[in-house]
Amino acid sequence: MSTVDAITPEAEADALKTDDGVVIAKGMIILRRFLRNRTAVAGLVLFVLLLVFSLVGQFFTPWTKNDIDPAFIGEGPSADHFFGTTQAGIDLYALMVEGIRTSILIGLIVGVGSMLVAAVYGCVMAFYGGKVDKVMLFILEALIMMPSLLVVAVVTSGNGGDLKDKLPSWFTLTIVLLVFGWMGAARLIRSISMSLIERDYVKAARYMGVSTWKIVWNHLIPNIGSLLVLEITRGVTLAILSEVAYSFIGIGIKPPDMSLGVLIGQASQQVTSFPWMFWFPLLAMFALTGSMAMMNDGLRDAFDPSSSSVGKVRKSRRNRVKDAEAAA
Repeated sequence: MSTVDAITPEAEADALKTDDGVVIAKGMIILRRFLRNRTAVAGLVLFVLLLVFSLVGQFFTPWTKNDIDPAFIGEGPSADHFFGTTQAGIDLYALMVEGIRTSILIGLIVGVGSMLVAAVYGCVMAFYGGKVDKVMLFILEALIMMPSLLVVAVVTSGNGGDLKDKLPSWFTLTIVLLVFGWMGAARLIRSISMSLIERDYVKAARYMGVSTWKIVWNHLIPNIGSLLVLEITRGVTLAILSEVAYSFIGIGIKPPDMSLGVLIGQASQQVTSFPWMFWFPLLAMFALTGSMAMMNDGLRDAFDPSSSSVGKVRKSRRNRVKDAEAAA
């Protein structure tokens, strides 16, 4: 039996076959579709550049966020200070490096963490059903009804005691966003997983006595992988925007911790006097969230079986040569 003939129905979801019988992994098909989308690739490149800037940007300037240059107080961009200085004489470039790094860190932690929680919670709800599903759904709906804005304000601005004083404000905000960031996706995953429960391979696994967690991790979550990837990129974007919004109104990250939201909030009242202090962080936020949006669109098209690039991927080089010879 050949390699192609040996592919089982269960494996067809993980491999595709070209016209001449060559098997191509589904992951490679998705990657090729993504790379053919110039907008998505541009978003990926932009995000990588911002990530690299946040990690190594401090090595290209002698200034730190704590250094004050008395000769350049409230000055615009120059050779000494690439992005200018604040009204206190602090280098804006150094502040931007830490601000972008903090915003990306919060976005990645919240985006990935919330989707993992949502995937497990939603799949367990769908798997057990019945009373377990009703109780877990009631808890989910109760959490959704909680005013997240009020909770963020209390946790980050209220009297949190010694523990709150020892924790950095960005970490506290990350935990709060993580707690409230998974519930909407969990309901969506629950509805999709309920249809997967009726599949034969899930019924066979339950009949053979496979544990619940193995069924969830090995059968349910992999079959909603495309949804999870899209929700992760979307979750990263929402987490960054939430951080900016909360910090802008003063209930998010607090100095001396720095983020894009803090920089934008501090400069919002001085746009006309010190425009570079406002526009550089704002443009960085647009670039960061815009790159994630472009990648999300590209990933959605890549996971779409009706994508226009499918034919280009599945058609082998040998068949293209045959077509050319036939046309000649």
